[in-house]
Amino acid sequence: MATETIAQRLEQGPIWPREEPFIRRGFPQEDRQHWHQLAIAYSPFRSGQAPWGPVPSRSELLEDLQLLQGHFRLLRVYGADALTETMLQVIREEKLPLQVFLGIWLEHELGDPETRAANRKATLEGIELANRYPEIVAAISVGNETQVYWAAHRMQEQALLPYLRCVRANCSQPVTTADDYNYWNKPESQAIAAEIDFLFLHAHPLLNGQSLDQAWTWLDAQLADIEARHPDREVVLGEIGWATRHNPRLIGDGLQGTLIKGETSPEAQERYLRDMGLWLRTHERLVFLFEAFDETWKGGGAVTGPEDVEKNWGLYDERRQPKPGVTALPGYPAGTTTHNSNPEGTKQ
Repeated sequence: MATETIAQRLEQGPIWPREEPFIRRGFPQEDRQHWHQLAIAYSPFRSGQAPWGPVPSRSELLEDLQLLQGHFRLLRVYGADALTETMLQVIREEKLPLQVFLGIWLEHELGDPETRAANRKATLEGIELANRYPEIVAAISVGNETQVYWAAHRMQEQALLPYLRCVRANCSQPVTTADDYNYWNKPESQAIAAEIDFLFLHAHPLLNGQSLDQAWTWLDAQLADIEARHPDREVVLGEIGWATRHNPRLIGDGLQGTLIKGETSPEAQERYLRDMGLWLRTHERLVFLFEAFDETWKGGGAVTGPEDVEKNWGLYDERRQPKPGVTALPGYPAGTTTHNSNPEGTKQ
C-alpha cells in the first residue's frame, strides 16, 4: 500500500481489521542461530548529542557498530527516523553482520493534534524503513512503555491499537509493542497481547528493589507469572541490565534513591553479566541487554549531574571505553561478515 494511502487511512480511518485467523509471525531459525540469544539496546548519542540535536555522524555510527559487532548480532533501536535510516544504510553498505529490532516511538496523543501528527509520521517512517531494509529489520516494536501505569507518555489502549494494526498490515516482519513486566502481568494486557506476534518485556531487578543475589530468582518468578497469563505468546526480554551508578539522595515515591537497593558499580554490573551468562545456559530465550553506551543526555542532562541512574546503564562509557562487564560477554571472531549476502534487501 502506498505511503500516501496509509497516511490517509491513519488520519481518517477505518482502522485496519484484526487479522482473522491471527497467524503469529515467528523468527526464522537461521536468524535465531545468528543472534545466539543475546542482543543489545543501542542508542548512539555521545557527549553533547541528543535526539533533538546535534546527532552522531555516519563515521561515529560506523565506529559504534563495528565495536558492537564484536559481541552482538542483533540491536534494538527505539526510533524510526533519519538517524536510524543512516544506521541501516551503514549496516548494509559496510556489510556488517547485524540485524535490528526497529522501534516506533509513540506518545500520548489524546487532545493533542501535534503529537498525533508526530505519531503518524513515526509510524509511516517505521513502515518505510522496515520495507526498505527487510534483510536487516528483523522485527518492529510499535511504542515503548506506553501502557504501564507509571509511564509519563501513557497512551490509551484504543489509541495504540490502530498503530499496531497499521504496521502489521503493511510490513512482513513480526510486530510487537514493548512494555514493562508490570503491564504484561495485568489482565488488561490481554487485549494488546492478542494483536502482537510476541511479548516484548522489560524487567529490571535493580529498579525493583532486588540485590544481585536475588536478581535471577526474581526474574524467573516474573517470567513464570507472565507466561502463565500469555501461554500462546513467546516472551522476549526487551530490556534487562544493571546500572553502574545511581543517585541515592533522590528519595521519594518512584525515585531511584528509594527504588534501588542493590549495589551499583562497574563490579556489580560485571557480576550481573556473568550471572546472566550462567542463566542463559539453561534458558532458551532471546535477551536484549540495556544498554550499549552510557548516555549523558538522559535523566535531565547536565542539570542532574553524572550520577543519575538513567545515564549509567552502558556496557561502555560515553567515550566508548569498555566497563569491566564487557569481559563477561561472548565474543565473535574478527572479520566475520553478514549472514545475509543480499545487499539490495530483496527477499530470496
